[in-house]
Amino acid sequence: MAETSTVARPYAKAAFEYACEQQVLESWSEWLTKLGQVVAVRDAQKLLSSPKLNAERKVELIVELADVTIDDAAKRFLTTLGEKGRLGVLPQVALQFEYLRAEREKRIEVFVVSAYELDDKQQNKLAGALKKRLNREISITTQVDPKLIGGVILRAGDTVIDGSLRGRLNRLSEALTA
Repeated sequence: MAETSTVARPYAKAAFEYACEQQVLESWSEWLTKLGQVVAVRDAQKLLSSPKLNAERKVELIVELADVTIDDAAKRFLTTLGEKGRLGVLPQVALQFEYLRAEREKRIEVFVVSAYELDDKQQNKLAGALKKRLNREISITTQVDPKLIGGVILRAGDTVIDGSLRGRLNRLSEALTA
C-alpha cells in the first residue's frame, strides 16, 4: 500500500488550490487541522474502517466529533475522501495543507533545542538571523535538552543544523576513529 503522505498529497494540493481561489485559506486550515486531530485517534480509525457506515455518515460523524462548521465545498471534499476510502489520511492532508500554506505565506516553523533556556533577546537574535538566511517569517519553538552540553540544534523544515557541543564531540570522535 502507498505511503500515507503520497496518498494525501494530491488531496492536500487540491484543497489548497481551492482554498486559495476562494480566499478561504484560514477556515479550511482550521477545520482540516481539527478533523485531522480527530481522525488520528485510534477509536476514530475504527469508526472510519467500519463497513456498516457509508461515506456521508462517516463524514457527518467526524465533523460532529471535531465540532467544526464546514461549507458545502468542504463537505463535498470530505465525501470524496470517504468514497475513496481515504478519510484515514486526513491528518496527513492537514499537515501537507499547512506546509503549502506556509510556503505561500513565506513563513517557517523553527524548532530549537538548546542546552539551556533561551531568553527573549537570544530568540529574537536567532529569529532575525534565520529570517535573513531563509528569507521567511520565522516562528520559533524552543525545547531544553541538557544532554547537548552547550549550543543548539535547529530544525527548519528538512534542514537540520547541529551546533551543539555534543554534536561537535560526536563528529570529532567519528573523525578520529575513521
